[in-house]
Amino acid sequence: MTNNDILIRLRYALDIKNTDMVEIFKLGGIEVTKEEVLKMLTKSTDSYDDEAEIDGDFAEDDENIKFNNTILESFLNGFIIFERGIQEPQPGQPTRPALSNEPVNNMLLKKLKIALALTSDDVLDILEDAGVMITKGELSAVLRKKGHKNYKECGDKYARNFLKGLAIKYRG
Repeated sequence: MTNNDILIRLRYALDIKNTDMVEIFKLGGIEVTKEEVLKMLTKSTDSYDDEAEIDGDFAEDDENIKFNNTILESFLNGFIIFERGIQEPQPGQPTRPALSNEPVNNMLLKKLKIALALTSDDVLDILEDAGVMITKGELSAVLRKKGHKNYKECGDKYARNFLKGLAIKYRG
């Protein structure tokens, strides 16, 4: 799945309006216009071909904008603030969260779990609604910090089905 696919599926699942998308990007520290958001949400014809890493932040052609993991993570950080409000930093804590270097799917599950205030049982139920059964131990391994001895990388199948389960839960 490309970052654009993730954003398209997330927007659909949670029924996020275009103006809210602009606001979420702004809360994440990135200024985009409504037109740029619409271009990000346009599925490219080669979206399932080569998913090469994008060199800059944005790669734009006539009908769509592709973006890198940093932009997606900034969006998800903004989504946490949009859903839960701004958290006052503790003394000695940075005002903005540091960007991670973990795989996109793991980051997606962690940040959506935080933003939507989901418990592990909620995540398991959402995956079950989408037809995927995993154990608490497997979910715990996916949610662990990269480098932990029990860490496991989340595959596209789980991320795709998690977004599908969110659509079932929030859209009916």
